[in-house]
Amino acid sequence: MSNDEFRAALSRLAAGVVLVTAQEPPLDEHGRGEDVGMTATAFMSVSLDPPLVMVSLRNDSRMDDLLAEQPLWAVSVLAEDQRQVAGRFAMKGRISDRLLFQDLPGTRGEFTGAPLIGGALATLECRTEQRVPAGDHTLVIGRVLGTGLPHEGGQPLMYFRGNYRQLG
Repeated sequence: MSNDEFRAALSRLAAGVVLVTAQEPPLDEHGRGEDVGMTATAFMSVSLDPPLVMVSLRNDSRMDDLLAEQPLWAVSVLAEDQRQVAGRFAMKGRISDRLLFQDLPGTRGEFTGAPLIGGALATLECRTEQRVPAGDHTLVIGRVLGTGLPHEGGQPLMYFRGNYRQLG
């Protein structure tokens, strides 16, 4: 089986789209670290008791490197009208995320300090419990410290066959 065949088969699995966020540690005691964000579709609930979730991060990606050092992070479950947010944070090879967050509405997580995106269907704040190497990715399992439902009535943004889609 080739990599292309494997990708084609799994592209038939519809997935919700989330934005994973965290804050880099400050460079000095007077500053605040830069916010970092990453679009993900490999995110899932793992356990109700204790409340655990998992996200899959490409090895040596900026988010993987950050979460190896910073145990606090957040997830915003994107709504169908947040396709541009998903695309913005899916860009590869960027040096800084500062401008990507600049005009996005949202708040800071009470437990993590990580950005929570306004208009998201749900938000989760997490603390890393375990990191599991898995091929060219790392599975990061986080304990959910708090949740929010900022946009209860919306529909989810989906990813299917290599494109963002709407449910229904």
